[in-house]
Amino acid sequence: MYDPTVARLTYRALLGRRRAALLAVLPALLLLIATVVRVMDLADQDVAVNLLSGFALATMVPLIGVIAGTGAIGPEIDDGSIVYLLSKPVKRPTIIVTKLVVAVAVTMAFSALPVLLAGFILVGGDQQIAVAFALAALFASLAYSALFLLLGTVTRHAVVFGLVYALLWETLIGSLMPGARTLSVQQWGLAVADEVVASGVRLDADVSLGPAAVLIAVVTVAGTWYAGQRLKVLTLAGEE
Repeated sequence: MYDPTVARLTYRALLGRRRAALLAVLPALLLLIATVVRVMDLADQDVAVNLLSGFALATMVPLIGVIAGTGAIGPEIDDGSIVYLLSKPVKRPTIIVTKLVVAVAVTMAFSALPVLLAGFILVGGDQQIAVAFALAALFASLAYSALFLLLGTVTRHAVVFGLVYALLWETLIGSLMPGARTLSVQQWGLAVADEVVASGVRLDADVSLGPAAVLIAVVTVAGTWYAGQRLKVLTLAGEE
């Protein structure tokens, strides 16, 4: 279920100069803010939690997921080169799973690692805040990558819909409306952080770890499966 050639082509597409620069902007901004806050001696637990949850988990991680998830397959569909790939003796589910693995790896590298570093810059290992939010970013990356990879197979405007979801739902609606927060990937990641962080730190996750883990698994598996189905339809259309 993993093809090295497809993976290499996908990595090359995602880590080209232009897209790599886009992926690096928000992590660099997060680390810059964390460094400035620490140098100005303003860092404490509350500041760290607010920055890592309000900026990193609510904005940075979903936007990186949009770039990596949609970029793993969307451009190939847009320019028609996906037909060439589908003509090779590689099973369609293998193509989707491979692209998902690459998208997840890239999203994790550009989100979880900077979150971990920012957390250590702000408060070191205090209360396991850095590790907790890094793990939250890891699990959120899995769901975001599957969701946005699926969008890339469903519509040619995947980036637009992905940005609407990331900026409107996760950042605005998912932060304000209690019912919507239950269906927010951000809250699922926050549930992971809430489980790992020391008991003295309150994160106010609206979803407990059990349901959050189930929802992440459902979104990842269902999104990957349906993306594979969409790819089969696309194959038939290309052959016709």
